[in-house]
Amino acid sequence: MAKEGGAGKREVEGSPPPEAESIVWREDKERFETPDGEAFLEYRLPSPAVMDMVHTYVPRSKRGQGLAARLCDAAFAHARGRGMRVVPTCSYISDTYLPRNPALEELVYKDQDPHPKPSSM
Repeated sequence: MAKEGGAGKREVEGSPPPEAESIVWREDKERFETPDGEAFLEYRLPSPAVMDMVHTYVPRSKRGQGLAARLCDAAFAHARGRGMRVVPTCSYISDTYLPRNPALEELVYKDQDPHPKPSSM
């Protein structure tokens, strides 16, 4: 989940330890990002019950710190908390993150899914 922050930012609860960068939900930009905006996960909402995770980016200077996985953790927690299904369009998510986190497969939208209903949150 997220906490309100300034300028359309919401801090994601369950953040990493203080020595690591926190992840911020930027609802206005449809993305999760580090406070400096340099690393991010972009998504689209094709329907109120579906989150299409389209792109994850971490600059070279921040790679190897687990930021991409933490961005995904925040986005999947957000989707789960709102009863949403996820479309893993981003290749990092489909090819790396989901195989490392198989329990999250239950959130992945399948063509045979009945039209998912958003949570009332």
